[in-house]
Amino acid sequence: MSEQTLPSNGHIPSPSVDHSSNSSVQISLEEIWYLKEVSFRQDIDSPPRRYKIITQNYNGPCSFIAICNILILREQIQILPFERTSVSYDYLSRLVAEYLLTACPDVDTSAALTIMPATRKGMDLNPLFTGSTLFRPAGQGGELKLFEQAGIKLAHGWLVDPSSPEHDVLSRTEDYDSSVNLLVEADHVTKGHLVVAEDPKISQADRASRRDSTYDLTLEEQRKVEDALAIRSFIESSPSQLTYYGLFTLASELEPGALVALFRNSHLSVLYKSHGDEGALYTLVTDQVFLHESSVVWERLEDIDGGWSTFVDSDFVHSSPAGGDYAGHTAESALAALEQQTGALTLEESADAALARQLQAEEDEHSRVLYTRRAREQEDKERAERERAHAARQRAIDAAVRPKKKTDCIIM
Repeated sequence: MSEQTLPSNGHIPSPSVDHSSNSSVQISLEEIWYLKEVSFRQDIDSPPRRYKIITQNYNGPCSFIAICNILILREQIQILPFERTSVSYDYLSRLVAEYLLTACPDVDTSAALTIMPATRKGMDLNPLFTGSTLFRPAGQGGELKLFEQAGIKLAHGWLVDPSSPEHDVLSRTEDYDSSVNLLVEADHVTKGHLVVAEDPKISQADRASRRDSTYDLTLEEQRKVEDALAIRSFIESSPSQLTYYGLFTLASELEPGALVALFRNSHLSVLYKSHGDEGALYTLVTDQVFLHESSVVWERLEDIDGGWSTFVDSDFVHSSPAGGDYAGHTAESALAALEQQTGALTLEESADAALARQLQAEEDEHSRVLYTRRAREQEDKERAERERAHAARQRAIDAAVRPKKKTDCIIM
């Protein structure tokens, strides 16, 4: 399942022979990423240390950035000098390649090194719905080799609940690609009836006539269609590629202090489990929009669609982003930036700029009021969610310790 996506407008760009130099410049700019300073504790008893993590621009290579950020926080690679503000793919790829060759001196790393350039555009990962660390290799398996030889655990929470009606089917198809193949086969058997509801090109009258039509299916074909309907139900009910059963599994299986690569929404992010009794899950915030928001470092993973997610700082304390063009600046640096921007303006342009700043200030104040209100509502939701999660955990524990009824054994 590839992470690569088409342009947002849905059109494939036409080839051009006159702007090759401009294309090269654009590609070079897209492969330069800004660095953000954060602090992080290697363990609960160690003092916090400063690190430079890599931020991601629009549609950037989340796979490669996640790998690098995990290695950075583990102090297995280091970006030097510390004062630098940006980094390129070429620089990072050399760091990662040197680390792989040093960490695995007696292991063939050719597959991992060969797949590394492809991480700039996406990775073909095929998760199994039956285990949080189970993935099927694609092609030569270089993607999985890269994580294995870098010592990075690859995880996901797209898991089917054993008590759900879809579990029987998905325990047989196991992975995403096989499940989608069965969907395609069932749609072919029913002459396109299986996905008729989702096709926007089919008119209402044609849909009705298709549903009313009859066709003969063998018992095997009927079972295939039934299985496909169960698969479609599961995939449609988990559009974020995360289920509550999977979220609970990740929280219970990961060790405190673990840094892993989380596959979700066809992207990779850095997942961390905090120390202490709570053992909450957090994802590293690498969006470039938060580059100057020093108080936004992690995002708490609390539900499957991100509706209740909250930002926290390096100490995992609830944060309040400042917002605005000068977020993260000191008073002196903000003034210097403002003077640099307005120094060359005419009188009329200065007046326009002043009006724009006034409007921006009013908008920022309005945003802060909304943020405060949302934070209060979020706290109420968090309290309710903790109570619900505690009840769900207790039910899971009770189910685990409850004696199971013996069944007859059939030897095939």
